[in-house]
Amino acid sequence: MADPLSDRTLDRIFRSARSYNGYYDKAVTNTQLHAIWDLMKYGPTSANMMPARMVWCTSDKAKQKLAGCASNTNSAKILNAPVTLIIGMDMAFHEQLPWLFPHTDARSWFEGNDALREISAIRNSSLQGAYFIIAARALGLDTGPMSGFDNDAVDALFFADSPNVKSNFISTLGYGDPSTIFERLPRPDFADFNRLI
Repeated sequence: MADPLSDRTLDRIFRSARSYNGYYDKAVTNTQLHAIWDLMKYGPTSANMMPARMVWCTSDKAKQKLAGCASNTNSAKILNAPVTLIIGMDMAFHEQLPWLFPHTDARSWFEGNDALREISAIRNSSLQGAYFIIAARALGLDTGPMSGFDNDAVDALFFADSPNVKSNFISTLGYGDPSTIFERLPRPDFADFNRLI
């Protein structure tokens, strides 16, 4: 049985962590990106399906392409961030299940069932996106997850060679500049949104 994490660690990952609109001019290395993946890949998904497909935009050219698909406000955030990640979702994730989940014939659960594959891909790639945020925070980095972009345009530019992959959401990544965030928005108490039955 594991001991609870320290308050300092919980503050870093949850209580004091924020979604950033801007970052310090400090590089994020490829080694750090690999380290994020090497943590987030351990987060649970249904039948270990891991449908997320990640595109890490680190070059100015890639960020400019992505910014052209985003709203004006988000475009500026993308261009000014050291890295912006596209979290995609593979709608044919079930083809990977024979090696990702070898205990049973899990691929057959999804064959011919587009609706089940779609909801599973959305749910589990979103989970993986959340694990990305937690892993980045645990490694001393900050994120700015967002929608506000043209999914079809992003898919055409970044997933043209993978037609089964669709974009879910994007997130900037770097060392957050506190001057770019708003006041903390409300966080409800347990009794507001929860029931014990």
